[in-house]
Amino acid sequence: MFKIKTINNISPVGLAKLVQLGCMVSPDAENPQGIIVRSADMHGFEPNPELMGIARAGAGYNNIPVEKMAELGICVFNSPGANAEAVKEQSVCSLVMASRDVLGAAEWVKSISDRGGEIPALVEKGKSAFSGPELMGKTIGVLGLGATGALVANVCLAMDMTVIGYDPFMSVEAAWRLSKDVDRAEDIGEIFRNSDYISINIPYNENTHHLLDEKAFSMMKPGVRIINESRAEVVDDDAMLRALESGVVAKYVTDFPNEKILGGKNVIALPHLGACTPESEDRCAEMAAKQLYDYLKNGNITNSVNLPNAKLERMGVCRLCVIHRNVPGMINRILDFVTERNINVEHMINKPRGGYAYTMIDLGDRIDEDMTNSIRSMDGVLRVRVL
Repeated sequence: MFKIKTINNISPVGLAKLVQLGCMVSPDAENPQGIIVRSADMHGFEPNPELMGIARAGAGYNNIPVEKMAELGICVFNSPGANAEAVKEQSVCSLVMASRDVLGAAEWVKSISDRGGEIPALVEKGKSAFSGPELMGKTIGVLGLGATGALVANVCLAMDMTVIGYDPFMSVEAAWRLSKDVDRAEDIGEIFRNSDYISINIPYNENTHHLLDEKAFSMMKPGVRIINESRAEVVDDDAMLRALESGVVAKYVTDFPNEKILGGKNVIALPHLGACTPESEDRCAEMAAKQLYDYLKNGNITNSVNLPNAKLERMGVCRLCVIHRNVPGMINRILDFVTERNINVEHMINKPRGGYAYTMIDLGDRIDEDMTNSIRSMDGVLRVRVL
């Protein structure tokens, strides 16, 4: 029985799957083998030696020290695509708010609630102050064509917008989801130069830090409207504030408010509502629970953000799982221990990711603790499990 610790309130729909599989699930679980977390900051968290996996019920994982966990042989997962429908819908809402002063209009109507029979005439007279352009016929640039970006691109096509997409790392799976009518930009500058609207749907990492900076804004059409459903740090706030003040950016709708950006002209800031639907929370929790259990039970890694993804159908008597550094000769050294004991290899896989690698070997016989400890003591080995 695996012990799973929950951090934050996790959807009971996902947790029920783990309970059905015989896991003990609790926010008070001591020495857990797995953790499911949402947005809690884990950078000061000290993992127990038994911890093998952390599953993020959501797409973003900046709240987890992924590199530190990799060094400890702890696999970190996220749940990409599980909240894509919710974020897509939020993006459509944000596009409308970026065009028309919906929020201002609603507040103004409240302000005349005491005018009785005058209200209809006041509404007809005052409505023009809140008007704005239609989306139909405009060009939108979608940065990032993953699970969410592809849905945003497709729905914008359905609203008769011209859609340009940019994603140099688009997966085959994402390509299948994307409409053939989306124009693919050769470089990000094409998005900046041609878009009336820009939707940001890229993951945040060191390569996307301040992707929208002074240089990017200098290439944009005056009056562009920008929707940020990515992360605050993808946009250089100081550069954005200058672009808003000059009119290069007509409206900035962001799901990631902070003290600096809240003081900006023509900013609409929302409290990270993108994935805040019960359906999204259920899907994220289910995906996180499924991936975590498959790793604990079978060693399979799906949607890891710090280690290689690897999946292998179970064969043989036992499975040897080794997380190690991606250095030459490591696999041969591991296999030497197997062949020295005259144990047959039924099935195996090795996958690299940057400086790390993951090896799964299905064996025709059980291995003893001495062999496991010998592999564990090898230079470059971070974690060994026998399933």
